[in-house]
Amino acid sequence: MIRTAPQGPATRAELVELGSRALSIRLACLESLATLGVGHIGGAMSVVEALAVLYFRHLRIDTGNPKAPDRDLFVLSKGHAGPALYATLAEVGYIPRALLATLNKGGTSLPSHADRRLTPGVDMTTGSLGQGFSAAVGMALGLRMDGQRADGSARRCFALIGDGESDEGQIWEAAACAAHYKLDNLTAFTDANGFQIDGSTDEVQGLRDLSAKWEAFGWLSFTIEGHDLAALDAAILRAEAEKGRPTMIILRTIKAKGVPRLEGKVESHNAPFTMADFEASRAALLGQEAVHG
Repeated sequence: MIRTAPQGPATRAELVELGSRALSIRLACLESLATLGVGHIGGAMSVVEALAVLYFRHLRIDTGNPKAPDRDLFVLSKGHAGPALYATLAEVGYIPRALLATLNKGGTSLPSHADRRLTPGVDMTTGSLGQGFSAAVGMALGLRMDGQRADGSARRCFALIGDGESDEGQIWEAAACAAHYKLDNLTAFTDANGFQIDGSTDEVQGLRDLSAKWEAFGWLSFTIEGHDLAALDAAILRAEAEKGRPTMIILRTIKAKGVPRLEGKVESHNAPFTMADFEASRAALLGQEAVHG
């Protein structure tokens, strides 16, 4: 059965539950990367809270059926954050948690970048930056053409792009298309962690005021703290209430959040990561959890 939509802001108890889910996802993702020994740590860790809030509160999905015909859709356009998505899908129950240990190994159904043909719960294959977002625009338009659910609600598409990915011209072609078709069933996020593979986003190609750019393209756009669960929840509720245009939520995030050795560093984009690194990160994360309760 499809999850019902939230009826208001998350309660304190719901936020605590979301925090527990985010911690579980972060640890499971890091352990899978440590088992492999290398991976896209930075961009995976910066999107964990967004994934937790989407998959455990806002995405109207059937946790028993990843192909439920009336489900909402999600596109991880920055496909190199696939390890975080896989850990989220395991937390939902779409894939066995033990499968995470096969990440990016021969014969796995969990390749480095998300692949809808291989992994239950992945709605679009991504990895070539910019293309996933274009697909999300088409998917949102298709959902609108299909019409409302039996309960009168609209099916929605959510997408997550990177700030480095925003250098791609294809992003802005898709942005113009979505605004033209007034796709108010499309909510997107930009993971603004400030880095990409070759350096900081300011050094490689400065993005300036991203939110103003999206507004100029005809979107509702605003910026929030991307690791703040309550802010994420409120932002998605605001997007769902917007009529006549799509929404882009800019997430101020920390690359490799939760990994002391790599947090906020460009080298975290794709880095070696050992079981010793995992244990250090685990101890730090559980220590923070104990302090903040």
